[in-house]
Amino acid sequence: MPREFSRSQRVGEQIRKELASIIQMEMKDPRLGMVTVSAVDVSRDMSYATAYVTSFGCDNSEEKKQALDVLVEAAGYLRTRLSSRMRLRFTPELRFHYDESLSRGHHILNLLKKNKTDDGSAVTDGTECVD
Repeated sequence: MPREFSRSQRVGEQIRKELASIIQMEMKDPRLGMVTVSAVDVSRDMSYATAYVTSFGCDNSEEKKQALDVLVEAAGYLRTRLSSRMRLRFTPELRFHYDESLSRGHHILNLLKKNKTDDGSAVTDGTECVD
C-alpha cells in the first residue's frame, strides 16, 4: 500500500500545528497581533521549514511587515520550543513569509461584487444557497 503523503508533508503539517500553538499561547509581543500559520513547507532534507503566516486585522503593509519582523526575530525561540515539542533528530531552520492568498481572495471578491453592481449580473460570494 503506497503512502499518501511524503514524510516532509507530514512533518510540515505537524510543525504548522505546533508553531500555531506556540505563537498563540506563548508569544506575548503586542506588535504581533492575531497571526495564524496557514501552511508550512519543509525541504526534502528537513533542514529548512518555510512557514506562511497571515495576520488578521492588519490592513496596511507596515503592520504586516512588523508582524513578520517579530516572527523572524523570534525564529530561534520558536525553533527551540518546537524542538521540545516534536521528536525529530534535527529541528528545521524556520523561515517566515507572509501569505497573500487571503487578501488576494478578498480583493477578487470585491472586484466581482463591483462587477455585479456595474452590469447587474448575479454574482454570489459563496454564502448564499443556490438551487
